This record gives sequence, C-alpha cells and structure tokens, in this order.
Amino acid sequence: MALKDIQSTGKKDTRSGFGDGIVEAARSNDKIVALTADLLGSMKLNQFIKEFPERFIQCGIGEANMMGIASGLTIGGHIPFTTTFANFSTGRVYDQIRQSIAYSGKNVKICASHAGVTLGEDGATHQILEDIGMMKMLPGMSVVVPCDYTQTKAATKAIANFEGPVYLRFGRPSWPIFTKEEDFVFGKAQKFSEGTDVTIFACGHLVWNAIQAGVLLEEKGLSVEVINIHTVKPLDVEAVLASIQKTKCAVTAEEHNVIGGLGDAIAQVAAKHFPIPIEYVGTLDTFGESGTPDQLLKKYHLDVPDIVAAVEKVIARKNG
Repeated sequence: MALKDIQSTGKKDTRSGFGDGIVEAARSNDKIVALTADLLGSMKLNQFIKEFPERFIQCGIGEANMMGIASGLTIGGHIPFTTTFANFSTGRVYDQIRQSIAYSGKNVKICASHAGVTLGEDGATHQILEDIGMMKMLPGMSVVVPCDYTQTKAATKAIANFEGPVYLRFGRPSWPIFTKEEDFVFGKAQKFSEGTDVTIFACGHLVWNAIQAGVLLEEKGLSVEVINIHTVKPLDVEAVLASIQKTKCAVTAEEHNVIGGLGDAIAQVAAKHFPIPIEYVGTLDTFGESGTPDQLLKKYHLDVPDIVAAVEKVIARKNG
C-alpha cells in the first residue's frame, strides 16, 4: 500500500483504546484486575467497573502502594493492570517498580496515559518525556507504545496474554485512527510502506506524523519506508536490520527525549550491526510546558515538517 492510501477513519484518544481493551480482555480472563490511583475516569475504567466491580481496586493518590498491591496480587495468580498518568506510573514509583515488580519478574501490566507533550495544558510537571528510557532499562521489562486507538486496544488485550512485566504507554488527545487490531503482533514491527531511500522508525502518536511526512517526501520523488516500532522492547531487531541494510539511512520519531528512547534503541542496533547515518526527531533534553498538543508538537519540533526536514538531512549525509 502506498502511504497516500493510508487514511484515517476518524479520531479517538488512545486511552479509550486501553479502556475498551481491558474490558474485552477481562471478559475472557477472570484473573484480570484493574487498579487505579484516583484516576478511574481519566483512565477510562468506567465500563470495567460496571462489569467487574469486584475486580477493581481504588488505591487513591498512593501510586507506590498501588505497585506493591499489584505485585502481591500476582502471587495469587491475578493479572493486575495498574493505571495512572505516565509521570506517576514511572517517575514517582520507579523504586517500587524496580524492586517489587521488575527484580522479581512479577506479571504486572503498568498502563500509563497522558504521556508526552500532547498531554497539553497540564504542563511540564505532568508531561513526562523520559519514561520510555526509564522503563526499557529495567531488566525483563517490556515496553509497548501503540500509535492509535485501535492499536492500543489490541495491545491491551495482547499484554494480558504475555507473561511478565509490561509498560504500556498511551495518551490523552483525540488522534487519527488508521490501523486494524489484527495488525498488532507483540514484539513485531509494523511496516506501512516499502522504500529504498530512507527508513522512518516511529512510535506512538508520531507514527501518524511519520506517515504524513512520508507522503510529502514521496511527492518529491523519494522512496520512503515507514515502520511502526510499537514494541520498543523487545525490539524487532530483524526488521530494523532488514530495513536499514536496504535504505542505508534512518530517521527516528518519538514523543520523548532523544536521550534514552526509541532513537537510542535503533542507534544501538545500527552501531553494533550496520552503522548508518541517523537523524532523531524527539525532544532535545528539555522539559515541556503548557499549551495545546498542536502548539507543543510544533514548538518542540515533533511535527510533520520536522520529520521531512530530518529525512532530507539524513539523505544528504548518506549521499555526502
């Protein structure tokens, strides 16, 4: 399929994909339990609570306690899904996650909304841009960053069947819907187009921006391969290598600090196996600020024109 043929079927927030996904997963698995830290509405848990009130735990504003409870629940065979904002799911409780969940390999699903600058008006204190790096550094922790409502729903159901701790990252704003549930496979990259001039690796909300950038670049005569790295860890190394060995240059795009995130993961693979020029679209070692999602994507150079510019720069380096 050509990139220009990928169309949005509407808009919906990815956190609603999580809310719908956990309900469907719980209908077929009575071991699933949902916990929240005073954010059941924001985390779209209303339907879950309506159908499974006995499998819901309100922890209040006690995120560290929530992680401890979740860890304990796994000992009885339950599959706990913890829910709060991404900043509170990681930065506030990193010690509890490391010691009580990752170190002991507990089957806890850490589900985090309101990630990145597209959280918007809540500002820098809530717009965590370091969480992908923090979580992928934890031994045994998987990290999943789906790109739209449908993929978040599919990922939520998939991680329920995966044994081991998982960090699932999603967001607040309405965002284009352009994937199918059946296209999500845990640990396997999703390729949207075949190309020979450059590869764009993206995750989360920036997958849509990468596709739009690819359309503009193809209109300029470039052959662009767009790959959705929804599972940042474990990384689909085979797919990454197959692509960069063909295109010989890459751009990474993420709503996250360029230090420690998807770009670093791709660069590590390239440096070890097939060194190539790489350009990074992400926040540049900075905190965010209050603003609308569109304003912040533009200010922090995460928009479609920024991906286009990065591609043109990396191709010039490759040819240079």
